[in-house]
Amino acid sequence: MSQVEESIEVGVPVHTAYNQWTQFETFPQFMSGVDRIEQRTDTLTHWVTSVNGVHREFDAEITEQIPDERVAWTTISGEAEQAGVVTFHRLDDSHTKVMLQLDFQPEGLAETVGDKLGFVKRQTKGDLERFKTFIEDRGLETGGWRGAVV
Repeated sequence: MSQVEESIEVGVPVHTAYNQWTQFETFPQFMSGVDRIEQRTDTLTHWVTSVNGVHREFDAEITEQIPDERVAWTTISGEAEQAGVVTFHRLDDSHTKVMLQLDFQPEGLAETVGDKLGFVKRQTKGDLERFKTFIEDRGLETGGWRGAVV
């Protein structure tokens, strides 16, 4: 397993950053390589991705969700093996630190080499920077799910 950890400070309150992150179907607007996400239940999402010409589909289950604090997930079926957690840290009334940790299993030679060369780390950093732009430009979330999964 490989691991990536990245963080970014965003200029919105913690509840705004958290609420937006729970809107999984908007991820293609700021995550490169994510073509589509379908929210099938409160805890189940179906992902369609295309990264460097590699098309994948998989289901991910939310394993823990605490409003304004964290969202954790793991894949449960499909063509990707990963797990992760994103945490939200209040810096002040209008700033939040978003921290992302992703554990993943590269498949095949190309993904293994890409991982060793830091491709996933750079992509994750870029995705967080695009999330920052997305949420700060809007100033408010597109929606939010405040339920807890423990």
